[in-house]
Amino acid sequence: MDFKEVLKHTVNILAAVLLCAVAFVFMAYGFAYRSLPFIEKNYIFLTTLTFSVFGATLLGYIIFYLLYKQAIYRLIFCTIIFFCIAGAIFFTICATGVIEKIGSIDALRDYISQFGSMAVVLYILFCFLQVLVLPVPGSVTVAAGVALFGPFKCSIFSFIGITLGSVAAFAIGRWIGEKAVRWIVGEDTLKKWLQKLKGKDYLILSIMFLLPLFPDDVLCFVAGLSSMTWPYFLIMITITRATSVLATSYSVGLIPFTTWWGILIWVVIGALIGVAFWLVCKYSSQIDYFIKSKLKIKR
Repeated sequence: MDFKEVLKHTVNILAAVLLCAVAFVFMAYGFAYRSLPFIEKNYIFLTTLTFSVFGATLLGYIIFYLLYKQAIYRLIFCTIIFFCIAGAIFFTICATGVIEKIGSIDALRDYISQFGSMAVVLYILFCFLQVLVLPVPGSVTVAAGVALFGPFKCSIFSFIGITLGSVAAFAIGRWIGEKAVRWIVGEDTLKKWLQKLKGKDYLILSIMFLLPLFPDDVLCFVAGLSSMTWPYFLIMITITRATSVLATSYSVGLIPFTTWWGILIWVVIGALIGVAFWLVCKYSSQIDYFIKSKLKIKR
């Protein structure tokens, strides 16, 4: 092995070490704010656990790098980059105090309402960031919006923010995620799997977007990696986001979580959705053929 090869390997390993260190510093300083009772109570445990996870990840990277397991160590390197991004976001929401608001409907509502005439803009921005980076359940955001603006206006504002965030997530998956996957597994392998999944991903992803059981924010990034075209995604995301936002906005008041009958209704709805998705998955080929035959789309 010549000097250039040794230097290259040294730089790659040092880069991973540096990124892990940066990620840990972000997380540690975020924990230091002790913004939540859970963090306050388990500060030492959380810091130790984070250090252990980051250390194990770094060790795994070094081992597989030295073993020349390219796909594995590249995947781990992408994970380390994700740790850095997540750490920076976590530190930011802890330092600004936002983390204390995002888990509570009342706290989030009060936080947004204090901005007066800019509350609408802030709410739309919050919905946009919720899709991309903020670890906030969509139900909390929409419920806070209903309390602030009412179900109709909340539906409009939520739809604007969430749809823009979804489009941005799809673009990231298409332009950055695809390059990352190609870098990890190789272009030939990626083309082979995209060819196998071509066509089938349209139906499955569309159903998953429509049903509330799945992390549709993450699915936007996944859709960017699929064979789904931009026009289809824009039409599909407009329909599914409008449906889900309207359903959530108006169901918050109609079917409460604080009564036994409300909980029972939500359980039944969840069970029916689960059965519907199972049937779609089982008969996806037949459904795909039926839709394409009716629309006269070439298989």
